Amino acid sequence: MTYPGAAGQPPKTHVSVDAKRLWGGGFATACVAALVAAVGVLICRDVLDIDLVRPALLLDVAHSFLVDYAITAALLALIATGLAHALALVTPRPRSFFGWIIVLATAFGAAAPFAIGDELESQVATACINVALGVCIGSLLGAVMGRTIYITTTPPTAPPSSWQQPPTYPQ
Repeated sequence: MTYPGAAGQPPKTHVSVDAKRLWGGGFATACVAALVAAVGVLICRDVLDIDLVRPALLLDVAHSFLVDYAITAALLALIATGLAHALALVTPRPRSFFGWIIVLATAFGAAAPFAIGDELESQVATACINVALGVCIGSLLGAVMGRTIYITTTPPTAPPSSWQQPPTYPQ
């Protein structure tokens, strides 16, 4: 006779997500990413006097390159938070998948300016900002995932005690 969790059956894993803290960390990451983008634009454009390549994914909301870059970075951090939440619920190793996705998205962000722009100096500067954003978002959300996603393993359960002992009969 078999019962749930019988010997020979693998233990069950359960994932629980502290969504409130995950999204709190995601919003904090969005603020940091926006600041990284703003500082990168200020340093490249105003200190080093380098015109940056306007990336293809940059939102045009505020009609200001600096503000648009910061808003786009914040939005991408929130999208990454949603991705982290979804991966935690449906994949066996969410941090591994999240890490790979962030690395590949960062590589895309680093390569995109070279496909769009014409001046090498502008392309390199824009790629550096995009890599800084990828490292920022990936490292912060990776740390947040480590504190908000819990994977527990339930060992196989023992059979009910009545199955372990022969029944006793009154005398």
